Amino acid sequence: MTASPLPLPMADELAHSNRLIGRIRDALDKHGERPGWISFERFMEMALYEPGLGYYSAGARKIGADGDFVTAPEISPLFSRCLAKQCAQVLSELRHQGLEASVLELGAGSGIMAADILTELAAMDRMPARYFILEVSADLRDRQRETLSQRAPDWLDRVTWLDSLPTDFVGIVIANEVLDALPVQRFAIRGGQVNALGITWQLGKLDWSEVRADAKLEAAVRQLETDIGRPLPDGYSSEINLRLQPWFAGVARSVKQGVILFVDYGLPRGHYYTAERTRGTLLCHYRHHFHDDALLHIGLQDIGAWVDFTAVAEAAVESQCSVIGYTTQAHFLMGCGIDKLLQEYQPKGLESRLQIGKQAMVLTLPGEMGERFKVIALGKHWESPLDESLMGFSVRDMAASL
Repeated sequence: MTASPLPLPMADELAHSNRLIGRIRDALDKHGERPGWISFERFMEMALYEPGLGYYSAGARKIGADGDFVTAPEISPLFSRCLAKQCAQVLSELRHQGLEASVLELGAGSGIMAADILTELAAMDRMPARYFILEVSADLRDRQRETLSQRAPDWLDRVTWLDSLPTDFVGIVIANEVLDALPVQRFAIRGGQVNALGITWQLGKLDWSEVRADAKLEAAVRQLETDIGRPLPDGYSSEINLRLQPWFAGVARSVKQGVILFVDYGLPRGHYYTAERTRGTLLCHYRHHFHDDALLHIGLQDIGAWVDFTAVAEAAVESQCSVIGYTTQAHFLMGCGIDKLLQEYQPKGLESRLQIGKQAMVLTLPGEMGERFKVIALGKHWESPLDESLMGFSVRDMAASL
């Protein structure tokens, strides 16, 4: 998936990766779902979150120019400013109902989005009661606190870091590029049979291995085939997230009233599992190179899978939430007034206007992030005025495609 070779890790990085590989070997020997075998879901969980060794649990810088990938908030403040306007609409509606409303960000990355959202909300006089951040990485927590201290020091006292989901939360939950990092199962169709793709140890290294899928995975894949109206072809491999529903149920339980907003790369189910996408959607990032080999640089690279947004909608409905809207990132930003924000830069110099224009193109063009990334809004006891939908979905709402 990348035309240029991946950079080589440093000696200390290789040593770190080898320690994690050793931990995974122990899991194969002692805790495998089958002798000498673990599911890809378990492997992905360890590669990303194993305490002290996983990609998101260790101390290496991950996001930004000196990390492995760049997210939309890092590309341009336009993204966070638009998201802030959507937050302001939800906060205002809840306050109109006499409720104290807050923002909860899941996985706040470098902290830039939180800083820019708070700054924009302050400028709009729409500050939340609290800005909560749920972050599993101690390293990222430190970086978030540093970023907020530098970029939004006046609002740092509004920010609270959480170790677990709150209870009776009222407000808007936001998560940018969180769903793609939930561990997924991988499967393959062989002679009409559903196999589970997992990891084993052979010839001195971790390697792929297939076994007959257990009843839960097989039932889930067969349900996929029913949903898309056709059997998956022989040799077809892909991913399915069996943890999404219980994970979302936990998020939904924490919300007493409000909106849950996810931004991520993905597709509705019918497009996700097309016959042409025979190798799935795994996407790994290492030093701004991307590829699909999850067994490279274990613990040093990000591993993600495209999001099945139909599954997100189903998980919401099962948790007594409603689907408020679903659209592309480009249409969401348009609905939130990115064009008006761009006009603010007109009085500035030519170089500044060119720079912000290029940033807007990356966020909105189909060949960039504009169509690959989608936005879905889910409501919990959400009752907005009948004539006022969420602004981010006012240009185009694709919820019927789910």
